[in-house]
Amino acid sequence: MSLKQDLERHQQHSDHSSDHHSHPPPQRRPRGFAAAAAAAVGAVGSATTPPAGTSVLPGTGRKEREKEKERTKLRERHRRAITSRMLSGLRQHGNFPLPARADMNDVLAALAREAGWTVDPDGTTYRPSPTPPPPLPPPPAVAAPPNPLSQLAPFLVRSIESSLSVTSLKNRTSQAPSDSQASFLRIDDGLSPSSLDSVVVTERDIKNDKFTNSSPINSSECVDADQLMQGALEQDGDFVGTPYVPVYITLAASIINSYCQLVDPEAVRHELEQLKGLHIDGVVVDCWWGIVEGWSPHKYQWSGYRDLFNIIREFKLKLQVVLAFHENGGKESGDMVISLPKWILEIGQDNQDIFFTDHEGRRNTECLSWGIDKERVLKGRTGIEVYFDFMRSFRMEFDDLFEEGMISAIEIGLGASGELKYPSHSEKIGWRYPGIGEFQCYDKYMQQNLRRAARVRGHSFWARGPNNAGHYNSRPHETGFFCDRGDYDSYYGRFFLHWYSQVLINHADQVLSLASLAFEGTQLAVKIPAIYWWYRTSSHAAELTAGYYNPTNQDGYSPVFDLLKKHFVTIKFVLVSQTPGSLNETDEAWSDPEGQSWQVLNSAWDRRLIVAGQGNFQCHDRDACIRVLETAKPRNDPDRHHLSFFTYQTVSPVFMQGDLFLSDLDSFIKSMHGDILSVDDAV
Repeated sequence: MSLKQDLERHQQHSDHSSDHHSHPPPQRRPRGFAAAAAAAVGAVGSATTPPAGTSVLPGTGRKEREKEKERTKLRERHRRAITSRMLSGLRQHGNFPLPARADMNDVLAALAREAGWTVDPDGTTYRPSPTPPPPLPPPPAVAAPPNPLSQLAPFLVRSIESSLSVTSLKNRTSQAPSDSQASFLRIDDGLSPSSLDSVVVTERDIKNDKFTNSSPINSSECVDADQLMQGALEQDGDFVGTPYVPVYITLAASIINSYCQLVDPEAVRHELEQLKGLHIDGVVVDCWWGIVEGWSPHKYQWSGYRDLFNIIREFKLKLQVVLAFHENGGKESGDMVISLPKWILEIGQDNQDIFFTDHEGRRNTECLSWGIDKERVLKGRTGIEVYFDFMRSFRMEFDDLFEEGMISAIEIGLGASGELKYPSHSEKIGWRYPGIGEFQCYDKYMQQNLRRAARVRGHSFWARGPNNAGHYNSRPHETGFFCDRGDYDSYYGRFFLHWYSQVLINHADQVLSLASLAFEGTQLAVKIPAIYWWYRTSSHAAELTAGYYNPTNQDGYSPVFDLLKKHFVTIKFVLVSQTPGSLNETDEAWSDPEGQSWQVLNSAWDRRLIVAGQGNFQCHDRDACIRVLETAKPRNDPDRHHLSFFTYQTVSPVFMQGDLFLSDLDSFIKSMHGDILSVDDAV
């Protein structure tokens, strides 16, 4: 009996097992890319299914998965690059106040607000009902009351977001019938193209449907009379009541000769007398390392600068001093060339690796390599010690001026042209705009630093510079490193670019730490370059070679500004009023000076850094003046950010440039001070 029961239990167990295997549990339905991949596999199943008896390699599936991961990464990077360009365009050309890390919710909210909708913080979106404006009283000569909107037709309303251009406006005016031209718009011929980039048509002729705007955003029904009047009062050139921005004028470097002597004291007095009459706030003087310590180490000659500062004191002007640790070419100082100290150049004859070096081994004597910041190769001193001794000597020599408060700021030169950057775009070596430049990391000290970083990372074979980064005048698409999906975004490329930019940050950190000790209680400033060409490409090649790791998927200015905030440093940003070269060259260079300045200024202001500006545009150029003024004092900034001061660089002494230049400069200074009604007075 027990045997029979055992057989029955065994039979039931077998049936249960067969049922379990014949009905597998339901599987999840593939979605998204997995569904597309499954469909593709099913379509080519006959071609990919191995014949019976054929074994599949165990690593094939894993390799395919790895390849698919890489393809997914590339697609995601491409998508992020497109999104970045879209956001950049909305910020630059649409004046949308999008945050640095905006998402689609921010974009939709900004577009909704621009269209006249109200968006609450919780996302609730609705459109308020417009309140009709009260009718205006009729004039005594007219029996019937006029349309209130037609009363406002002559007013120009500044609206950066609209895309109505000057050309289309003139074409529409010329094509309009005579009975509708009077009610269309009246144009002031004295206005600049920038002020005509956007207008609002306040009345539509019901007899003519040709110019009817299909979009309700720009229609007169969406804009009430108060908004029209407010826009009419905010025309270009009206700077009364705007924040006061102090203006400093940079004196020419040639007023001090190579023996540190003041060349022409009377000419300096005449220059300062003219500047004082323009109500400037102060002057900027470059103190050149190659002049003060030009002949022997530890031998500082300040006599010429002492004479100059005494004259400036007579006119009761503020003074900003630039400690220039780089050489000066012929552009800023005419025929005068200021090199590095002679004893430094003598050391460089025996040890050329103290200078920055490119891939071909060419040495750049514009400034010392950052690789020797901690190397005792300068007569027993390191590069950092040489800079600190110079700063300490200046502080002790002019202690009386610091005590009086005459010296308001000290600008520390940290690289090529006195800016925080590598000398990657050196014209004396052959670079021409808009070349991408070359990496400057091939002296032996920088190479040693790179090898240490590669060993720490665990990839010693990465201890090399890119071999496919082109030359000084290459374009990004001509190289394998900077082109779209190039090696700049590979594992090696990211390692190298991070190391390259970190050397720049470390150099600034070490110099500013000692500068804070030497000039305790004095405002320090650092100049940030304007590298705007190739800004609209994915790699930002020109910024990468200059030391700013700022491609479309990386914010290269945040770590630099975090460091400057640590040392309470003022950022002096170089404002670009116009790009060099023709319009075709600008388009070919994919340049975007407004986009780059927007990123730099907003990144600094987000960190509550003090920001100043510098420019050397022509004051008679009205459009350039407007661009600089609106950058210095943004009209639509809800936080009312503005520059702390502005430094104007003149090509030659002010008194040599004529009365017309003085009048233009005077109007520009008054606009910066917020004292002038219209910048048209400057032209």
